[in-house]
Amino acid sequence: MNGWTDRKSRGTRRIVIAALCILCVLFTGCLGWILEKPTFVVREISLKPRSLAEMELRLGIEVHNPNRFDLTLTSLDYTIFIEDRKIGECRLEQTFRIPSASTTTIRAPLSVRFKDLGGGVRAILTGGEIPYRIEGSAGIKTVFGSGTFPFTKDGRL
Repeated sequence: MNGWTDRKSRGTRRIVIAALCILCVLFTGCLGWILEKPTFVVREISLKPRSLAEMELRLGIEVHNPNRFDLTLTSLDYTIFIEDRKIGECRLEQTFRIPSASTTTIRAPLSVRFKDLGGGVRAILTGGEIPYRIEGSAGIKTVFGSGTFPFTKDGRL
């Protein structure tokens, strides 16, 4: 009688574990339905010369979370184009908490050679308007699961 109860509880336990695994997979697969994609906007660029040939751009990237729950930004890969010319790419592997229904500014560094900027360096130094494009992907973690979301943003600085 005792052996029968042990076998029955082990079988029930296996069914419960299998059901939980299936629910986790379904939840993760539905993340795109639950999660509204965050938006990314470059709001500022600050310059810091490193040498005569290179400078560091510090991008102020606003990340807006339109969801009713917090997001955790786990990684950010990005490529910056100024006047349709690729000036650099970087990977930021810091963790940032983006509270629900709010905007958080992230400071993202990017090393750039002056020769890669072309005519854009004059516009940057004189404060003129510059067309930019940022392309990348963001690693996002939520209470519902994790995912990677591509983004592209065009604008003028």
